[in-house]
Amino acid sequence: MKNTWLRFAAVAAIAGGMLLSAQEVGSQPEQPAVQQQRRHDGGARIAQYLNLTPAQEAQATAEFQAARQSAQPIRAQLKQVRLAMSQAVRANDTAKIDQLSTQEANLKGQILALRHQAFARLYTTLTPEQKAKADQLPAQMRQHRLESHQTSPNG
Repeated sequence: MKNTWLRFAAVAAIAGGMLLSAQEVGSQPEQPAVQQQRRHDGGARIAQYLNLTPAQEAQATAEFQAARQSAQPIRAQLKQVRLAMSQAVRANDTAKIDQLSTQEANLKGQILALRHQAFARLYTTLTPEQKAKADQLPAQMRQHRLESHQTSPNG
C-alpha cells in the first residue's frame, strides 16, 4: 500500500514539474511597453539612490541602451536555444540537453558581460561619494528583494 502511494506521489510531482516547465516555456513574454517601464523604474530608482546628475543620467541611459542593442542578437540566439531545449526535454535527449545548457549559459554570460561593461563605463564617471553608494548597491538590492519577497502574498 505504501508503495502505491509513493508511486502516486512521484507521478503527481513529476507531472506538476512538467506542467510548470511547460508554462514557463510557453508563457507569453511581457509586452515591450511593460518591460520598458520596468527598466525605466529600476533605472530611475538607482539614479535617485546614487544621486546622479542629469548628465550622468543621460550617459547611463545611453550606455545601457547601447548594451541592450548589442545584446539583441544574443537574445535571439537564446530564444532559439530555449526552444531547442524544450524539444530536447520532450524527447528525453540528455546529450542535447547538456549541449544546450552549456550554450544557454554561454549566451547568458555574454549578456551579463555587456551589462557589467556598461556599468563599468558609468562607474568611471561617478564621484567618490557616488562610488561609495554604488559599492553598497548589490547589498541594497538583495535587501530590497528579500523585503519584497517577504511581503508578497505568495511569499
